[in-house]
Amino acid sequence: MPRDPVASDALAAIDHARDGLYALSLQIHRNPELAYQERKSCALVGSFLADRGFKVTSSYAGIETSFRADAGSVAPTVAILCEYDALPDIGHACGHNLMAMMGAAAGIGVRAVIDRLQGRVAVIGTPAEEGEGGKIALLEAGGFDDVDAAMMVHAGSRTLAYRRSLASVRVDVEFHGKAVHAASQPDQGINALDGLILTFVGLNALRQQLRPDARVMGVISNGGSAANIIPEFAAGKFSLRALDRTYRDEVIERFSQVARGAASATGAAVNVAVRRNSSYDNMVPNRLLADRYGEHLRGLGVDVAQESPDERMGSTDMGNVMQALPGIHPYIKIAPEGTPGHSIAFRDAAATVEAHAAALLAAKAMALVTIDLLRDPALLRAVKDEFEQQRRQGLVRGRAQAAAKT
Repeated sequence: MPRDPVASDALAAIDHARDGLYALSLQIHRNPELAYQERKSCALVGSFLADRGFKVTSSYAGIETSFRADAGSVAPTVAILCEYDALPDIGHACGHNLMAMMGAAAGIGVRAVIDRLQGRVAVIGTPAEEGEGGKIALLEAGGFDDVDAAMMVHAGSRTLAYRRSLASVRVDVEFHGKAVHAASQPDQGINALDGLILTFVGLNALRQQLRPDARVMGVISNGGSAANIIPEFAAGKFSLRALDRTYRDEVIERFSQVARGAASATGAAVNVAVRRNSSYDNMVPNRLLADRYGEHLRGLGVDVAQESPDERMGSTDMGNVMQALPGIHPYIKIAPEGTPGHSIAFRDAAATVEAHAAALLAAKAMALVTIDLLRDPALLRAVKDEFEQQRRQGLVRGRAQAAAKT
């Protein structure tokens, strides 16, 4: 444990709350809720923090399943983010129960010493990370306007202080044709399902001409109702990703051309719609903050790996936050290396004692980084200077442009 009395007191506060934090996480894990339906989880975390002295705002920024819990009264403000939405069918297979716990734990640590710091900590509940863009909605509503830096830690199968993500977007495709009897009058119909299937065939061909970092995947959500009826309607849901937001946008255009070509080939009409708040930008972590987090985590006895050139990556709306302000989104190992995210194995790992112990160490490191920022103005200036340099290089948009883009 650090000899610094402020840090020591913060870590002691987290340890004192350990049993309650574990119970909070497990209760969320047992009761998974989907995007924007996380009413119980949101209320649980908000009440947990209110009981420990935070000033809690429910339905933060006009979003029902968001909250904000503040401690301290003056600027600057460092935000620690919580996630708590689950996945369809497989529950907390991304470990968001642990991310809720880590955010609450780090906040509790900072609040215990906030009177000895210069600024404010805000624990913000961010719903709907799994494809519905809760953080994007918060950005649009001004929920980060007073935040100087933001952070959260993700559960994973490797511990990383610095990790990027893929830019992504969700696209809905609908084909409209003409229904007729498939045996007696097929020549008079227009097969909407054929248009959708040709889209998948075209995407398989397109992949050969995409960069290796691009990902194009989809499912058929509606393929018709009976084999003896030419389908007049067919629909698919697609996820498009790339290492950076610029190439992601190029993939969107090329995907749209494939769908329009399929419509032309079949005579069906097509509608290609990007889902609102699904355009997740790639993360651009603040290197200074990431390095400081890694130092604290190592000081707590945790081995920290280095991001590899071929790192496997997903996508997160934390990328949009990092386009607006300095932030980090490190990973803490809670499952054996190689355990796939969004799997039953990962869901089960997220409820283990070992996972909670690891997550609590990550929360402690977040608390220590937040304390550093709130008592060292020079560090916060350096973090902001790095972000400004990233903005000049075109790696991030900056606060005004990010808000306008989303």
